[in-house]
Order: sequence, then structure tokens, then C-alpha cells
Amino acid sequence: MLAFLSVMTSVMASLHYYFWVRLVRDTQLPAPWRGIATALIILFGISLPTVMLLLRTRPSPLLRTLVLPAYVWMGVVILLLFSLLAADSVRILAWLFTAVARTPLDPERRLLFRRALGAGAATLAGVLSLRALQEGLAPVKVKNVEVPLARLPRALDGTTIAQLSDVHIGAPTIGLAWITELVKKTNAVGADIIAITGDLVDGSVEHLRAAVAPLAGLRARHGVYFVTGNHEYYSGAVAWEAELTRLGVRVLRNERVRIERDGAGFDLAGVDDHSARGMAPGHGPDLAAAVAGRDERDELILLAHQPRQVHEAVDHGVGLQLSGHTHGGQIWPWGFMVRLQQGFLAGLTRVGDTMLYTSRGTGYWGPPMRLGADAEITRITLRSTRAS
Repeated sequence: MLAFLSVMTSVMASLHYYFWVRLVRDTQLPAPWRGIATALIILFGISLPTVMLLLRTRPSPLLRTLVLPAYVWMGVVILLLFSLLAADSVRILAWLFTAVARTPLDPERRLLFRRALGAGAATLAGVLSLRALQEGLAPVKVKNVEVPLARLPRALDGTTIAQLSDVHIGAPTIGLAWITELVKKTNAVGADIIAITGDLVDGSVEHLRAAVAPLAGLRARHGVYFVTGNHEYYSGAVAWEAELTRLGVRVLRNERVRIERDGAGFDLAGVDDHSARGMAPGHGPDLAAAVAGRDERDELILLAHQPRQVHEAVDHGVGLQLSGHTHGGQIWPWGFMVRLQQGFLAGLTRVGDTMLYTSRGTGYWGPPMRLGADAEITRITLRSTRAS
């Protein structure tokens, strides 16, 4: 956590200096607006790392109230950054045009141009931020997806899985009331299996025990299953494994279970998060151990938090991998960066002989904002393409 905060502080300091250069220095704001804008940029810049550090070391109801505006500012930072980068692209094009045409702008017109770009970028970021807040705080919707599987028995055609992912219990607006409603909505799906593909929590069992308690009410014919995400390891994965087990959620740690109905069945496996090795004693993904000794003629569905784990899934004959982690980018256009890191962003895709579904997430991390990536409870219907 200290390493994360150190990196965050450095990044936030660099970004806010960039904001100051473009919005204050380059626009030559007059007094007293120059001083006011500078003070606000400094205040906002130190707010997020400060609140996060205090929340980890001295949690209190007041700090949990203050973290919401700090996280909202995090979302504004992302949108303001891309807006200013777009404005800088316009500046570069304008400079190239004047250089080629040999008609440089006079100082007054140059200043007016800079002020127009700064105001335009700030306005665009503000409008997009309001829209992102609206999307981020909207009720979670059920998304229906059908997945064809070649080895699924015909008798199990139509089997449904309700996937929850990246709920991030402990985020500013995701508490007891929100989780109670989520459980109600998930149960209403009427799925045969409920699969939670990691990043369920952001905080310790001690602080979030009451908020997660409604999860004991999740109901599915063949059970509720969970695999760890990277945030479980920031929050005490071993303690959370015990707590979720107590609530009736089956934690799959490099193991599989048999799902059967009317004499037909398939294998459901789960592995630790891609980054788990060294984060907790004995933890780390081991798909080979999870599938060892199984009948390869049977269908195999894998729960793995990060979609990039699909490449190993292909090698082990997985028919369908369910993942999350990406949030679908959460705030456009951040998804382009996520795709570079993971290789996948959201939705259903085929990798070799393996189908991969990557959820956009059910909750959110950081800012309670989404833009172009709606939160989802995913109702996955399995379709058999088996000849007999």
C-alpha cells in the first residue's frame, strides 16, 4: 500500500503540475484568479493520496465521507488529462500550420488562443464528468449473453450462470444497502450458478464484515463460487477466504467442482489471481493443478479474475473462461490503456478454441464514475453445439 501511495503521489503531482501549466501559467490568469486556481490545484492534488493514507491508518466515518469527493476528483483528473492532451494536439497542429504558412500569431492572439483551448478542455472535462457520475451511480443492469460450447451435454443446454465481478465493496457508495439490493437483483436472475470473479472487496474483514453479510443470501441451484482478484490480496485474502466460506460462498483456489443434472455434467474450475504469487502464503495461480485428472471429453468452464489468463486456459482445454478486472475501461478513453495491458477489454471473444467473457464489472474502483462502460450483472446462458 505504501508503494502504491508513493507511485500515486508522484503521478498526481506530475499531472497537477501539467494542469497548472496549461490552465494557469499558459493562460496568464490575472490576480486574484491565478492564486485561487493555483491553491485549488494544489489542494485537489494532495487530497486523494492523503485521504487514502489516513483511511488505511486511521479509518473513521468522517474520512469515509471525505473520500467520496477525493475519488470524484480522481475521475475528473482522468477526463481533464485527455481533454488537455486533445487541446495540445490542436496547439501542435496550429503551430505547424503557422510555421508552414509563415504567418505566426501576434502575442495577443496567441494568448487568446491558449485561453480558448484551456477553457474548452476544462468545459469538456466538466461535462464528461457529470455524465460519468450519472452512469456510475445508475442502477446495475442485467446483461444477457449466450455462449456456444462444443462439449456441453445437450441435456444441459440452457444452463445459466450469473456473473458478478469487481464489486469493490468498501468503495464510497458501495455498502450494506447497495449489496442488499445487488443480492436481490442477482437472485431474481434465477441462475443455476452464481460466479464471483474477483475484486469483491476493498478493505479488511474487520471493517467490511457488516457490508458483505447480505452475500449469505445469494441463492443458486448449483451454488455460489468465488475466485480471488488482485484487490483481495490488498485486503487480506486469507481472512476473506475464511469469511466468504462462512457466508456459504465456495472459494475455488486452483481446484474444480463437478456440476451435474439429470446424469449429465461439466467441470467448473477456479484459479487464484494472476498476481497472487507471493502475496499470501501458498497462493498463486495453478491451472494445471485445478484440471489434473479430469475427463477431457467433458466441458470445462474456468473462473479467472484477469482475462490475460486465457492463454494458459487455451493450453488446458478450457471451453469458457469468465473474467473481470478491466471494468471495461470504466472511464472512456482509459479502456485503450487497459486493452494494452490485458489484451482484452470487455465482452465475448474467442481465443483459439476457448471462449472468453470479460465482464465490465458490477461496481467500480476509485471514482463512482463510468463512461461508456455500464456496470453489469451478467446472465450467461450456455448453449450446447454438441452433436449428441
